[in-house]
Amino acid sequence: MTTVPSIKRLDQTVINRIAAGEIIQRPANALKELIENSLDAGATQIQILVKEGGLKLLQIQDNGHGIRKEDMAIVCERFTTSKLKKFEDLAQIATYGFRGEALSSISHVSHVTITTKTKDAPCAFRATYSDGKLVSPRPNVSADPKPCAGNNGTQITAEDLFYNVATRRRAFKAPSEEYNRILDVVSRYAVHNYSVSFTCRKQGGTVSDVQTSSTSNITDTIRQIYGSSVASELLHVEKEFPQLEYTLKASISNANYHVKRTTMLLFINHRLVESTNIKRSIENVYTALLPKGSYPFVYLSLEINPRNVDVNVHPTKREVHFLNEEKIVDSITSTLQEQLEGANFSRTFYTQTTLPGASQIEEDQPSSSTPTTTKKVADYNLVRTDNRETTLDTFVQHQHNTPLAATSAAAGNDHMDVDDEGSSRRPMQSQREKKLMKDMPFSKVHLLRSAVKKSEHPGLTKVFRDHKFVGCADDTLALIQHDRDLYLVNYAVVSEELFYQVVLAEFSNFGKLQLTSPVSILECIKLALDVEEKEGSLPDRLQPKDVIAMKIRDTLVKHQELLDEQFSIVVTREGYLTALPMLLKGYVPTMDKLPLFLLRLGTEVNWKEEDECFDVVTRELAMFYSAEPPLQPAGADEAEQGQYKKEHEKYLWQVQHLIFPGLLHFIAPQNLAGGDGGYVTRLARLTDLYKIFERC
Repeated sequence: MTTVPSIKRLDQTVINRIAAGEIIQRPANALKELIENSLDAGATQIQILVKEGGLKLLQIQDNGHGIRKEDMAIVCERFTTSKLKKFEDLAQIATYGFRGEALSSISHVSHVTITTKTKDAPCAFRATYSDGKLVSPRPNVSADPKPCAGNNGTQITAEDLFYNVATRRRAFKAPSEEYNRILDVVSRYAVHNYSVSFTCRKQGGTVSDVQTSSTSNITDTIRQIYGSSVASELLHVEKEFPQLEYTLKASISNANYHVKRTTMLLFINHRLVESTNIKRSIENVYTALLPKGSYPFVYLSLEINPRNVDVNVHPTKREVHFLNEEKIVDSITSTLQEQLEGANFSRTFYTQTTLPGASQIEEDQPSSSTPTTTKKVADYNLVRTDNRETTLDTFVQHQHNTPLAATSAAAGNDHMDVDDEGSSRRPMQSQREKKLMKDMPFSKVHLLRSAVKKSEHPGLTKVFRDHKFVGCADDTLALIQHDRDLYLVNYAVVSEELFYQVVLAEFSNFGKLQLTSPVSILECIKLALDVEEKEGSLPDRLQPKDVIAMKIRDTLVKHQELLDEQFSIVVTREGYLTALPMLLKGYVPTMDKLPLFLLRLGTEVNWKEEDECFDVVTRELAMFYSAEPPLQPAGADEAEQGQYKKEHEKYLWQVQHLIFPGLLHFIAPQNLAGGDGGYVTRLARLTDLYKIFERC
């Protein structure tokens, strides 16, 4: 006989852990709740520290109004909140939180420590929590909050997340995946709250993966997080709909920008939410504008009358329901469509999204194997240039066997003498062409060379191999001709790829650019830190700049033998730089970038791992040597302006006569030919232009 099971009341701890599992599904959910608490507290600066994807450590610190000492005893208990008093308040809720479950849920699946200080408190107070209650931080110590030093605001630390839910903890694939989810949450809130400074980094890391300034506007914030390619193609929309009782604010990409997946940042009443209906409707708007399989970037903020929104429909508040949803969605799509159609004029130079292969000029010429009579080529198909032609100005400026002046921001006006031995001309030339090549024991070099070859875009490689230089459009763009096509080239980006290949080809066999006056590494790094500080890109709580500069100098001195032997970067025991590698014969990089180059050698390179060290130093060298104009001095007198003009003319001369000839032997990677970056764009074809001029 089957017995009827009796109904029993669950233990309160079990209830709380079940609830915690619904609200805190992974570290990113916990961080989302903590960020919203900080924003509710009026914070203008939020710093996030993460270890092992947030599973080992998740810490957030803000400068908000803090928590009163009297409230610390119940702050982690379930259903304790300062934002809601009665159920009717939900109808007009304007804060992120309202249920009072976030901190409670986190404390049931981790060890929580809260340090907080209000503006009028004489000191900060620290307390430790477990299962929603105050606990003693160590045996024989009271669990009450303890006074301590601290800044205004709150710091919440959650350690060993899901330590008591073994199944949930094992379900996470990798800490790196969880960290990427955390960065995604931080990035979205940073864009929406662009007047708040956000910083997110891994514990032990010196560089923040997300860092925004409270003085930035929304475009600058999007550029800093998602890149210049999307920020330069944004359309900003702001419109009010009184009948539907909502306001729309959006920053959307125009028809020039597209990626493989939609990037959708949706906020409703300042809450980060998801809506399949809104997302699908916006994607349909772009269907007629973007290539098949391409999608836009959309930041959309809706401020709807709180009485028309039900926020209490999902444990993590990921979804909300609101009145007149269909009408609101229709008004959103029609507004965005009008904006996109009105911006179509900006597509003048962006209709060519991918580079074609090499022009088939051979089809217009008779085969040499057939003795038939030659066919006259039409005038509009004639190619009237030859990439082998040489102009007189190639020989009258900046001969490579004379001292080349190079301005260094740290050392005044120094001169560099060019050593002809071992100089580079061809990026990926064969080893057999070098009689004095040294042995290269590093398999990493060969792997990287193979990767360059595998990533080749054959059509673009042929364009560079047979191109004719037309002229510089500005300090980063130049025009070249290949057969009957005219191309616009971003040589600042292309030259970085060129020098990367040169370093791989000439590894351990560079010539040297000797500095007639040694440059102090210490002073260079201090200068770089000063510049970074002015730009607001240095993380908070940084060690003194003098200490950082000395550590980096000592690191470079310690590895002076490796730098000299493999990269021809000569550093003395006293901490002075005396020589740099010569990557292209006669080419001198813009020395204004030297301080930042030395700083990044100290902060970006993992000197303990040989393969990783080589790869990063190679990339940093390529960035340093890439084409970038000299800095124009502010408030300069006539003599300084004259000096700047000479340096600028020399810069453009090097671009035309050293960098572009180097591209004749360049292996063009696929990423240069992509439509998104616009690094190489076909502007016009001779046959089309001929018809235009024929009518004039």
